[in-house]
Amino acid sequence: MKTLLVAVAVLAGSIPVASGQTFPSHPVTLIVPFAAGGPVDTIARILSVPMGKTLGQPVLVESVTGAAGTLGVGRVARAAPDGYTLSIGHWSTHVINGAVYPIQYDLLKDLEPIAMIAANPLLIVASASVPARDLKELLAWLKSNPGKASAGTAGAGSASHVGGVYFRDATGTKFEFIPYRGTAPAMQDLVAGRIELMFDQASNSIPQVRGGRIKAYAVTAKTRLAAAPDIPTVDEAGLPGLYVSVWYGIWAPGKTPRDIVARLNSAIVAALADSTVRRRLAELGQEIPPREQQTPEYLAAYHKAEIEKWWPLVKAAGIKGE
Repeated sequence: MKTLLVAVAVLAGSIPVASGQTFPSHPVTLIVPFAAGGPVDTIARILSVPMGKTLGQPVLVESVTGAAGTLGVGRVARAAPDGYTLSIGHWSTHVINGAVYPIQYDLLKDLEPIAMIAANPLLIVASASVPARDLKELLAWLKSNPGKASAGTAGAGSASHVGGVYFRDATGTKFEFIPYRGTAPAMQDLVAGRIELMFDQASNSIPQVRGGRIKAYAVTAKTRLAAAPDIPTVDEAGLPGLYVSVWYGIWAPGKTPRDIVARLNSAIVAALADSTVRRRLAELGQEIPPREQQTPEYLAAYHKAEIEKWWPLVKAAGIKGE
């Protein structure tokens, strides 16, 4: 009898009392809803290694492209709520797409917030072949060539698209939008001179600007970027108030247990505190939110507020999925 009781006790000790105690027992997949090489993919890869160290299991980055990110986000929204399939995305994929596409998931109910991770403004950039030397000359060039220039986007409702529409309407210019499967392939065509413009996230454009392969005219923020202090703000360049910020977060499927959410959040918080991660994100023009804004509760409230702010504006502009 004594031997039996000991065996039962040992067996009972191996059973987790809560779902998060043995989580994770195998690799976690972080779904990027755009093509490899773009800003979302870059940030995912910067965070994945330190997250994996904290979790004790690898965090695998996987690209699921299509429909401006709705396919990748939808895959996570429909995944098992066990913490092994996560969604990394931003203002466009997790806010704007809900007003643009007839998505088959609820952005608030079907996704469990884990943490806000970064934010960056857009850069107004152009091919090296565009003759304009500053933003005022760019506007003059666009107005003297109505409808002849083209701007690359990551699809209808993407940050690059909404930012471009915002710019076009504010300046009264006319140009064509060319949708791509992500900003990485769009950037390839911008560098090659096959398109003229992009309204692109700083994290994606800064390396190309530094390399002299494209021109940067302004940053859509009130202050200059530490990573690119020579690029003027829109206020300084002659378009005051044209602010657009793309913020990033990580979500799990809806109804993921609280202990697993807490475990994942702690891994993200630890990664964001890592000096190498902070340096690499800063070099890309990304700003890391303060610690109190890295909680699931903060992301939940901010996410909801952004939907309430942007959906009416996007719908009024008549932006529809292609």
